[in-house]
Amino acid sequence: MTSLPTAEEAALSTEETAADAADEAFKSLLARLSRQSVEKHYDSYADVDWDAPEMQIERTDPRWELGGADDDPLGATDWYRGLPQEQRARLGLDLVASKMKVGLEFENVLKRGLLEFAWRLPNNSPEFRYAYHEVIEEAHHSLMFQEFVNRSGSDVQGLRWQDRMATGFIVKLGRLFPELFLFFVLGGEDPIDHVQRRALRSGMDIHPLLERIMRIHVTEEARHLSFARNYLKLKVPKLGRVRRAILSVQTPLILGGMAQAMLQPSHQIRRRYGIPDEVI
Repeated sequence: MTSLPTAEEAALSTEETAADAADEAFKSLLARLSRQSVEKHYDSYADVDWDAPEMQIERTDPRWELGGADDDPLGATDWYRGLPQEQRARLGLDLVASKMKVGLEFENVLKRGLLEFAWRLPNNSPEFRYAYHEVIEEAHHSLMFQEFVNRSGSDVQGLRWQDRMATGFIVKLGRLFPELFLFFVLGGEDPIDHVQRRALRSGMDIHPLLERIMRIHVTEEARHLSFARNYLKLKVPKLGRVRRAILSVQTPLILGGMAQAMLQPSHQIRRRYGIPDEVI
């Protein structure tokens, strides 16, 4: 007669069944994300009518002005509201261009890290196909962002020097410690995605070129964020104690630092417009 499993064996069997189900659910998600990348993707030039009259950028256009605290906290300050209208518009446009420059340089790091991530994957890995879809989409985002910067009339800088110094290390994490790398990814993508979605829902009069870029960006970023979040949910619980300890210390620092880098006015913009420290 077959003996009944012990409580320990039964618990282990339940954990294995749950793990198998989680793995299958993740594979199903990757298949769906990859299919969506084929069925609903955008080209940075074919899908943006850069030369249409309504897409042209005028630096003093009132639509570049910052709104209140719900749009950008800087726009709610007495200092900003006291500026002449044309300067408010120029500052708003330069902030958009600056954040796009930071974004495209961050995406450069992201793409290189994803290629490192894909390098280590075995044959028949569904992550491989998805990673390459994301690299392609991020390349089109970078093209859009740089084209906007070029047409803005503003010679803006990108990442801070200390962030640039760390990029080589972050890229290697894609292969050596993908869980930590993906927290860097979330730190760069999540804040911008949140701000853009909020702006699109706000009912504000957004310049049509900026609105088109944001709608394309948030549509495809939804896939990228879904991959990162679900990969972490699946993989982090399986890590050893040392790597989980590293994540527990590093993740808050990464998310806080990346949010500031992506959202705060750069030092170049602060100097150009004389934004006081207390306003920042």
